[in-house]
Amino acid sequence: MARLFTPVPFGPLTLANRIVVAPMCQYACTDGLANDWHVQHWGALSQSGAALLLTEATAVVPEGRISWADLGLYDDACEAAFAQALASVRRWSPMPVGVQLAHAGRKASTHRPWEHGGGAIAPDAVHGWQTVAPSALAYADGDPVPAALDAAGIARVVQAFADAARRAARLGLDAIELHAAHGYLLHQFLSPLSNHREDAYGGALESRMRLLLEVFDAVRAAVPATMAVGVRISATDWVEGGWDLAQSIVLARALEAHGCHFIHVSSGGLHPAQKIAVGPGYQLPFAEAIRREVEMPVIGVGLVTTAEQAEAALEHGQADAIALARALLYDLRWPWHAAAALGATVATSPRFLRAVPHGLPPLLVPATGTAD
Repeated sequence: MARLFTPVPFGPLTLANRIVVAPMCQYACTDGLANDWHVQHWGALSQSGAALLLTEATAVVPEGRISWADLGLYDDACEAAFAQALASVRRWSPMPVGVQLAHAGRKASTHRPWEHGGGAIAPDAVHGWQTVAPSALAYADGDPVPAALDAAGIARVVQAFADAARRAARLGLDAIELHAAHGYLLHQFLSPLSNHREDAYGGALESRMRLLLEVFDAVRAAVPATMAVGVRISATDWVEGGWDLAQSIVLARALEAHGCHFIHVSSGGLHPAQKIAVGPGYQLPFAEAIRREVEMPVIGVGLVTTAEQAEAALEHGQADAIALARALLYDLRWPWHAAAALGATVATSPRFLRAVPHGLPPLLVPATGTAD
């Protein structure tokens, strides 16, 4: 049987196959509220045949949003809107759903990507606010300078992640992924390029990892043991002197020791000077290196576009699961087509069972546990 379509445990959560919907920002919200866009977007992804849907980066405080149009889970209104959208999706799909909890730090307060190039918005401009970071260092030349978090500010960040995790648990979500990648706040604390602190949260590697581990512990303590909690990291900044694979391995071991259920290995996003060697599966070697050092499942991601490529990555031990983002936006039935290519089956609504073209063996099986 194709390894891509075998189960994999993420701590207390067992996935039916090894295809994960990666978090994808939608920039469709007002005041952090999920809406009809999320119902149709999540609904379509939930019928894709993947085994886990991770929602877009979801801010734990308003100032932690990447843009003014980002999703949030920081107050009662956000929780209620998320609950309403999620209920509509879950009525028709049994797919597990997780939320990626995030704080954008110095990369917050931006335009949407298709407006003004997604550039930073000044604190006193419409849709702008004062950003925060480990140190008062702007992401790019000309960007507004963030305020360096003091001890009280750091404590508020930890509390905000824990509070959002409690909301996620009340929503009945199946997993939480902490966003410590792509140059956002938790990654900013990890990298020596963005963290110039001289206190307990800066300097040595163990000190730069401190905030992420404190956030992880606070989140784990805030949710039931039945909820999977993992972390997404950037394995390297792709910049000399920055965060790199060796440090990522140390972090992965530490996270596992703290009870992390899975690690999702991406890269980059911390510094505009990054030089990324892009190509098919270009991030999989990082996932493979980390996988050799930990027992928890490792999610690989990055220009994995074909079923054969995903299957080979699993067979060669580069990852335990494969996350897809752009490939699923382009082809919402990617898992169906992968099942056809690899001689496997995938669960979906019985309303779609007749979708298999004539001449192909049955590849769709009816999902259970929904309004169907």
